[in-house]
Amino acid sequence: MRELIMKWRWALLIAALLGAGLLYGLWPESTPVDAGEVSRGEMSVGITDDGVTRAEEFYVVSAPVTGYLERIELEPGDSVARGALITRMTGRPSSPLDERSRDEARGSLAAAVAAEAGASASMAQSTRDLERAEALAESGFVSKAQLEGARTRVATDRSAVAQARGEIARLRAMIANPDGRGSGAPVPVRAPAGGKILSVINESEGVIAEGTQLVTIGNPEAIELVVDLLSREAVKVKPGDRVSVTQWGGPEPLVGRVQRVEPYGRLKISALGIEEQRVNVIIDLVDLSVAQAARLGHGYQIDATIELWRDENALRVPIGALFRGPEGEWQVFAIENGLARVKSVELGQINDEYAQVLGGLAQGDEVVLNPGNTVEDGSRVAPRE
Repeated sequence: MRELIMKWRWALLIAALLGAGLLYGLWPESTPVDAGEVSRGEMSVGITDDGVTRAEEFYVVSAPVTGYLERIELEPGDSVARGALITRMTGRPSSPLDERSRDEARGSLAAAVAAEAGASASMAQSTRDLERAEALAESGFVSKAQLEGARTRVATDRSAVAQARGEIARLRAMIANPDGRGSGAPVPVRAPAGGKILSVINESEGVIAEGTQLVTIGNPEAIELVVDLLSREAVKVKPGDRVSVTQWGGPEPLVGRVQRVEPYGRLKISALGIEEQRVNVIIDLVDLSVAQAARLGHGYQIDATIELWRDENALRVPIGALFRGPEGEWQVFAIENGLARVKSVELGQINDEYAQVLGGLAQGDEVVLNPGNTVEDGSRVAPRE
């Protein structure tokens, strides 16, 4: 036997090498995959939407009367005390008169003065006639109808005198103010509360109507957030829920708490033209420093995530490992001894990064992330470095 082996040793060696090469060539290669780990850690689920900041108490100052507004010299950021003067308003100016209009007004004034003199003379005569008629009426020489006619003439003449005098006053005022400036005592516009000027809505002087908005006053250091959520999401939120505020301009997220959910929903058209019912959620910021408050103002945009659920020690799996099974159940590819094994898992809460594991996996298990079509149950896999 030994002699036979020695005789064919080179042939046997070559056959062994060929067999090893053939086995190596036919041996299935491991598919490189991205791997993740089932771990324990902090996990939360919430609703994220954009919102705006606003002063907790702010006031919009409006014009108290219709008239001529003086220019507002205050600038946004200026401090004002309660009752401080913001601006003044005067009566509404009339149209200015040119030379021809002034001459016509003077002529009309002379005619009105003459009419007033005639009306006064007529009233004096009708008054004397009434006195004589009343004296004769006592003796029965004047009928009742004649007495009432005398009284009517006196009333008519008195009205004509008053009308003429009013026209004289109007024309004299017009001639005395040919440039049309407002007259009368100025009406002061004062701050209803102390704070800072947040915005100047109507700065320039001119004629404005009663109720026109002029300035906004508030305290920019007392800031709250307003986030409008879809009504179907707002019903999940309750006062006291924790809020994480991002995209506000600072490096670290701010922390807030839901103060209240307004009970009134309103219709809003989205950018895509979809009708949505939106509800305002008011959020108070917690431990907001003065420096941070100074960087936030009224009407600034932020992103807010309202937490609906949180677990500090949740068993979690990356959501990239999840896929649906034939029956619609959640499944993963677990890596066991270099092989991918399909496992069904029971999940709880899901967020943008992790899913809460209630059953089917244990802490420390490795799973395939984003498995492709080449990965099947029993496939040999190798995690990428």
